[in-house]
Amino acid sequence: MLVGGILLLALIAFVLISSGGNSKLNVDKERISINTANKGIFQENIPVNGVVLPITTIYLDALEGGRVEEKFVEDGTIMEAGDPILRLSNTDLELSLVNQETQVYNLLTQMQISQTAARQNTINRLNQKTDVENNLIEAERVYKLNQRLYEKGAIGKQELIESENNYNYQNQRMELAEEVLKQDSIATEQEVNQSKNSYSRTQKALELMRKKVEDLIVRAPVDGQLTSLDAEIGQSKNKGERLGQIDVVSGYKVRVDVDEHYISRIYTGQQGTFNMNNKEYTVEIKKVYTQVNNGRFQVDMNFVEEVPEGIRRGQTLQIRVALSQEKQAILIPKGGFFQQTGGNWIFKVSEDGSRAFKVDIQLGSQNTEYYEVIQGLQPGDKVITSNYDNFGDIQELVLD
Repeated sequence: MLVGGILLLALIAFVLISSGGNSKLNVDKERISINTANKGIFQENIPVNGVVLPITTIYLDALEGGRVEEKFVEDGTIMEAGDPILRLSNTDLELSLVNQETQVYNLLTQMQISQTAARQNTINRLNQKTDVENNLIEAERVYKLNQRLYEKGAIGKQELIESENNYNYQNQRMELAEEVLKQDSIATEQEVNQSKNSYSRTQKALELMRKKVEDLIVRAPVDGQLTSLDAEIGQSKNKGERLGQIDVVSGYKVRVDVDEHYISRIYTGQQGTFNMNNKEYTVEIKKVYTQVNNGRFQVDMNFVEEVPEGIRRGQTLQIRVALSQEKQAILIPKGGFFQQTGGNWIFKVSEDGSRAFKVDIQLGSQNTEYYEVIQGLQPGDKVITSNYDNFGDIQELVLD
């Protein structure tokens, strides 16, 4: 019984020791990815997709509504400023122009008639003044003559008084004629100025109406390429409706969509890089659109120094936008392990390469290629970076 008890205790101890060890799994090295932690230059960045757009786009809207009568060019044509694109017709607008022109001509005729009447009236006033002036001269002569004759006793006092009264009367008439002529001159000047102002306003209205009729011919506002032309012969267009656009082809920019998670870390002046035709190019953020739609916001980036040869509007570029400055850090390549571990632990390979053990780590920032290791690994450590889906809760891997 004593021997049996000892054997039972030994069996229990063996089971406890066996169950307390690490669980193991044999893994084929060919089916996993093993990488080395290295110390190098690290820069946090995010991958984004950008669409190449013209540096400037001018939209063509119908300034006046009408029916498309004629198309002078087709979509994609290179235009110069002022070149006609299409012609609209608007009978009501053209009729309004005719009425406005008639109104201007009628007003001009009325002005001419009014000026002629004013000049005739002035002439009549001047003739009246001349008659009054002549009568005054004659009355003055008679009065002075009668004064001398009265002094000599040749005439009576009654005749002297009569000539004096006539002289005073003609003086008053002369003053009145001068005042009438003065007021007539002022009234004529005011009437002329009012007529000129009225004519000027009507003329401006006519010019505006002519400009509206001229706007029925849609022209290129700047040099560039006509794109997105949406107009066919016989089609009716409302005022303000989009007809197309002119792309200024003197340069290009890149419109980029960014996840709203990074909105506080994106600002003008930040740079990004992309590869094209085995060459790296640099772009820089020039404008940030802070409006968020469907969890994303947009930025415009301009090319720095060199633009890739053969780049085209609408082309998609895969850009790496830098979020930090370069620094020295311990790096491990990105891999599928992160989906299972969340970056909290990783399988580290033993020095002889025969086994791999779970070790706790702490990761920092990341870019499109690497994770930054803050603690848990040293340069030269080998780790398994491939997917851990088949490992379950295994603590140790035996590498075959």
